[in-house]
Amino acid sequence: MEYVVLVDTQDKETGTMEKLQAHVEGKLHRAISVFIFNTRGEMLLQQRAAGKYHSSLLWTNACCSHPRPAESVADAAHRRLHEEMGISSPLHEIFSFTYKAHLENDLTEYEFDHVFKGITDEEPRPDASEVAAFRYVDMETLRHHIAANPGIYTEWFKICIKEHIVKLKPYN
Repeated sequence: MEYVVLVDTQDKETGTMEKLQAHVEGKLHRAISVFIFNTRGEMLLQQRAAGKYHSSLLWTNACCSHPRPAESVADAAHRRLHEEMGISSPLHEIFSFTYKAHLENDLTEYEFDHVFKGITDEEPRPDASEVAAFRYVDMETLRHHIAANPGIYTEWFKICIKEHIVKLKPYN
């Protein structure tokens, strides 16, 4: 059973809860999102696996997850990038934000999300239980594609692109 770290709006820990239950109850919890770029400035996207309990088969950033209790957000970002995409990269935290989104199956994502960025040309070797597909896309094409097809992208990813695109540029 996986647990998430519950937090307040200042990211102070308030306890832990089983991950699915936190999404059922819509409890604010800590999360990480990793954005990876190649040296051509293209962003790595993953299509979430069909077996995911929410947002399955939607496109999103390189990886997203939750730190384990007593695990730092930086350690969680590195761990999940390797587990989901089979790559490693130097990462640095570029911002954090809180969002709340109602999802299918009566679930709610209410997250204090720490966002990391890295640059690598390492070839992804994704875990098929996590990732259905991946691709690289330039930022301008991505912005236009999200505007034309918002329903195929995860909620947190659309928020990041819309509200924080300047911070996400590969060489900022």
